[in-house]
Amino acid sequence: MTGQDAVGIRLQKVLANAGVASRRVCEQYIVDGRVRVNGRVVTELGTRIDPASDLVDVDGTAIQLDATKRYLMLNKPTGVVSSMKDEQGRPDLRRFTREWPERLYNVGRLDAETSGLLVLTNDGDLAHVLAHPSFGVTKVYIAKVAGRVTPQTIARLTRGVDLEDGPIAADRARLRDAGASSSLVELTLHSGRNRIVRRMMAEVGHPVTELVRRQFGPLHLGTLPAGRARELTTVERGALLTIARRTPALEQDPKTPQDTPQD
Repeated sequence: MTGQDAVGIRLQKVLANAGVASRRVCEQYIVDGRVRVNGRVVTELGTRIDPASDLVDVDGTAIQLDATKRYLMLNKPTGVVSSMKDEQGRPDLRRFTREWPERLYNVGRLDAETSGLLVLTNDGDLAHVLAHPSFGVTKVYIAKVAGRVTPQTIARLTRGVDLEDGPIAADRARLRDAGASSSLVELTLHSGRNRIVRRMMAEVGHPVTELVRRQFGPLHLGTLPAGRARELTTVERGALLTIARRTPALEQDPKTPQDTPQD
């Protein structure tokens, strides 16, 4: 909805309430043609919108208008299963989300012995886009593996290896360190197959001994300590929402976030 009728909320107020900038700065963004509503540039300061239904972006980055949606980053430690309630009584994700009142779900999974970046949210549409491999959202892993990895092995990972459920190739692979008894390998993948990094490295003769996910789409783990969760910044939320809005929906019904395969 756009226009200057009395329905809706002034665009500059909506942007300021969303934390984009002060209202005065947001007005300048509008005048400068940097703001779009539902894909169309809006330059009139009197424009009113409906935050519940209209989509807004600034400089091509989506703006979160729905304040009921929550987005967290967790550095999952090893020994914790990627579930909000584990039927076997193992340590689960509930302990990391107690300070937030919303019912949150994990986007995809990391197996119990893999640590690193896990996204938690109550935004089911966004979770579906991030977790489903057909959308091509990449993840970056650092694997400590047994043995000395050679450049030839790295090349093989990017060419592709044959697994029992079909061939798979890394989007990118890099050797970060190679010692006599162990090596560090960085793998970038968009696959959502179960335990895919561990199976790929085992196939090339270098079983994984430690595995951490450092990046998920535009999100970087940074210095977040293991076992800690934090809300995403305005910039990080915008980056995720931008991915979701640029990606067409699948024809089949979306899966809930916890139903997606483990990495």
